[in-house]
Amino acid sequence: MDDGQPLFRWSWVVSNWDNDSPNSIVNLLQAHIVMSAVPVIVGLLVSLPLGLLCVRWRWLYQPVSGLMNAVYALPSLALFMILLAVTGAEPVTVIIPLTFYAMAVLIPAVVDGLASVPEHVRQSAVAMGFTPLRRLVQVELPIAVPVVLAGMRVVAVSSISLVSVGALIGQGGLGNFFTDAYQRDFYTPAIAGIVLIVLLALVADGALVLLQRLLTPWMRARRSA
Repeated sequence: MDDGQPLFRWSWVVSNWDNDSPNSIVNLLQAHIVMSAVPVIVGLLVSLPLGLLCVRWRWLYQPVSGLMNAVYALPSLALFMILLAVTGAEPVTVIIPLTFYAMAVLIPAVVDGLASVPEHVRQSAVAMGFTPLRRLVQVELPIAVPVVLAGMRVVAVSSISLVSVGALIGQGGLGNFFTDAYQRDFYTPAIAGIVLIVLLALVADGALVLLQRLLTPWMRARRSA
């Protein structure tokens, strides 16, 4: 960066906000949202039944948890590079590893959430004639919601952050601004990318907090009592 030049140029933001380029701010923001949201959603859809199976058959939890922890320990860039030879430089190359990372957090969250349901609550539901499915849907899952959503908050923020690493294979959403800034020795794209990623993480976290409040109205009533 030349001496005397401003650290951040608003003119760059205006000219690159929404244009025909695939690297415009709007296009990269949309790509970033998709690549970070899909792993969270798919991870939850897979983790719920797996978590239920782990609660039903406790012996299953240790091998599943061990496998997920092993995957979680693998560097994301290494997984991106391995998948690159199979799936190519496509968004799915980033989405697949992040989905496994999400499952590594969400499966324990589902198991812990269901384990937090008091036994006397389960017995009361049985005494009232609830079928196992009705008890799960109307009693156990609602009580487990705070624990599961706490895991989802971690997963959402980490996914939004890790998508940026995909810029090294050309699929990093807003992270592409980091490589662009480095290559051109021009800080504005990097600053814009950081600010937008932080804002995106705050919005996602706030949305999940709001969702928890909507799904657990009894907790608000308890606090106000």
